[in-house]
This record gives sequence, C-alpha cells and structure tokens, in this order.
Amino acid sequence: MDHFSRQLSELDAKGRRRELVPRRLDGPWIVLADGRRLINFGGNDYLGLATRSVDSVATGAGSGASPLVCGWTDAHQRLAETLASFEGTESAVLFPSGYAACSGTVATLAGEGDLILSDQLNHASLIDGCRLSRARTTVFAHRDCQELEQILSRCRDEFAQVWIVTDGVFSMDGHLAPLRELCEIAERFGAHLIVDEAHATGVLGETGSGLCEALGVKDRVAVRIGTLSKAIGSQGGFVAAKRVVVDYLINRARSLIYSTALSPLAVAAAEDALRQIASQPQRRVALEQLARSTRRGLGIQVDPPEDSVPIIPVIVGEDARAVRFSQMLAGAGFYVPAIRPPTVPEGTARLRISLSALHQPTMLENLLRQFEALPSGPGYH
Repeated sequence: MDHFSRQLSELDAKGRRRELVPRRLDGPWIVLADGRRLINFGGNDYLGLATRSVDSVATGAGSGASPLVCGWTDAHQRLAETLASFEGTESAVLFPSGYAACSGTVATLAGEGDLILSDQLNHASLIDGCRLSRARTTVFAHRDCQELEQILSRCRDEFAQVWIVTDGVFSMDGHLAPLRELCEIAERFGAHLIVDEAHATGVLGETGSGLCEALGVKDRVAVRIGTLSKAIGSQGGFVAAKRVVVDYLINRARSLIYSTALSPLAVAAAEDALRQIASQPQRRVALEQLARSTRRGLGIQVDPPEDSVPIIPVIVGEDARAVRFSQMLAGAGFYVPAIRPPTVPEGTARLRISLSALHQPTMLENLLRQFEALPSGPGYH
C-alpha cells in the first residue's frame, strides 16, 4: 500500500490528484455540496436534455440480465431500430456505456493479423480497445492524413485487414476529424473506418446524427459508434453499422455479452430525447450560435463546421495555472473545469468550456468578461 501512497503523493505535488466531489445538476446550473450554484460550463449536456423529466416512463429501474439472457426488451429493440434509422444504417446495437461501445467494438472487430491505425488524440476508450485487440496498433499524428497514407503505402500488404480508428469530435480540443480525407484513404487502401461520434451525435449534421452527416460521408464510414449520455441526455452507448457487423458484435463483443443490459429507464429517456431532437431542431441551432459567438468573443478562428462545436478549450499551459484560473472562475459563479495531464498532453493544461442549449447569451457574455479579467490573460488556442 505504500506504493500507492507514494504515487498519490506525487500526484499531489504536481497538482494532478483528483477527487470525487458531490454535485447536482439543475438545468444550466451545477449545485455544490455547500449549496453554491454555479453556471455549468463543464458538462456534456449539449442540448439541455439530461435534466428533463420523462413523463412517459412507466417501467422498472433494472433490466435484470445481460442482453443475450433476458435483458433485451421490446423497448431495447425499438431504440436500436430508431438509432439505425437515425444513423442511416442497416442495424444498431446498444451497449451499457459509451466506453463499453468504443473499447468493445475496436477490440472485437480488429483481430490477429490486422493493423489498427489510431489517431494520436483518440479517446481513452478507443485506445483501450486497441490495446485489448490482438491487432498491431500504430498511432499516427493527430489528423495527419499524409502520415497515415505513408504508413499504408509502406505496409498495407502485410495485413489481412486495416482499421482506421478516430474520434469524430475530439473531446478535449473541439477539433474535427478530416473524415472526407480519411474516407478517401480508406477506400484507396481497402481499409475500414471506425468513427466515434460521441460528441457529435445530436449536435452536428442536418438532422443531428453527427459529423459523418455534416461532411456527407455517412455511407462511406463502415462503423459508427455513439453515446446516449451526452446530447441525448441519457446513459449508454451504441454502434450503427451493416447488419453483419452488428450481428458479429452481438456474438463476440465481451463488453456487451457480459454486461447487464441498459436500464429500461435509460432506454425510455433515450427514445424520448431522439424524438425531441427530431422535433426541436431549434435546440441545435441555438447551440451552434452560442458556439460561434463564444469563439468570436475569445478570438478563436476555425472553419465551419468546427466553429459550431460546443467544446472550446482555452489552453493555459501549466497545471497550477489552470487550476487557479478555474477556482477564480468558480468564485465568480462559473464552473469551468481545469483539464490536466494525463487527459491532455504535458504542457497543455486547459480550461474546457462546454456549451449547452440551456445557456443564455447573457451567461456567455458574463463568462467572457471573467476570462478577460484573469491575470495576464490566458493564451487562446
């Protein structure tokens, strides 16, 4: 146990030790244990659906078993079919979490004798899926299609199958994957593209189905992974793909087979949210406007559709500086978390602004004034 104590002390010395802190969500607010109410710029409730009540829910709290035993109900099947229609794929399947969907899918589809090419800044769930698979994994520089193409030119013939794995929206940077270019490379080299749409589902695209829709490549991406816990405001994950891929996951993905199925409450909440996403596009429009105006206020210039991504990092560099700025913002009534290594690379500690359709323009105006008042002003990237 001394080994653990020493490592925790090292985290303390670096300002990187984390703790679980009780908090409560209340619309655009976060309520701390001492009763303080801060405007919440730290969550992933992009469309403001996470804290709604779902009056139509009249079901049990637990599913009782794994999907292949008796945990898969008519409601689970209906949600899977709705998601397949939403994504424009032949089939879809539900996982107990977005992490389980990402790690389980990559680990299951990529096998021995295959090659995985993984973006340098992919989410931990994708990275863990690569590690769990029996495939060889090569990491390419973030969004660097030239390096990706060079790797494939050198060694494509050595592998039975090649899987290119990427986030759609990178959660700590707000960057978009260059999916058009990745599709062209995948097609040229006979590779399969896996895209995690977690932070794009409900946010990007004409109907809100994600970055693949926004960039017009839905029919060119073999496997799309999504979450029910961000813009959809529920819990769980899903994979949308051809039926043969989904059937293979149902039979081989350990994170699906050996986990209890999604709670019926989460299924009902996700169904309700998908109906609202379809019937209330104004939520997505309001979110896009907030994202663009916030970037303008911070002096950040990016091209569409990246300018409408509701994740805006303000990189300050030093861990202690990021924590101090976060605390100062909290003192002014704003919750903006400090993100530090290992979540982000060394020397890139940041304040991560996450927007919601529940935020009012005046809330953003006041937040921007507080950023201007920070000592020396943080560097914006």
